[in-house]
Amino acid sequence: MKCPKCSHPMELLVLLEASAHRCTHCKGLWFEMMAHETLKSHARELDTGDAAVGEQCNQVDRITCPVCIGQRELVRMVDPQQPHIWFESCKYCYGRFYDAGEYQDFVEHDLLDLLKDWKTPVRE
Repeated sequence: MKCPKCSHPMELLVLLEASAHRCTHCKGLWFEMMAHETLKSHARELDTGDAAVGEQCNQVDRITCPVCIGQRELVRMVDPQQPHIWFESCKYCYGRFYDAGEYQDFVEHDLLDLLKDWKTPVRE
């Protein structure tokens, strides 16, 4: 599998509960349907990338699903609980892509997230 953001190979990360894929270059994460929820307790060991690199990669938002055949474009989504988190999701296989640092931020919901949300520009 190739990373939908930077086209580098992704490594398979197998855990007891589910599996995920991590890009060997940008460290973005791909989760199959609902694996992002199942693997929350493993966020620190899965999301090992630099959040600053992830922020730069987050600017790339026209990407295709690394799983579906036929160049299916992923949809940019905003987490309703933490609007500063923008991830990409496939409307066909329901997989999700988080840039480096984004998944760990998604899992850890705290006061700092509230401050980030106040500063996040509204997307139209």
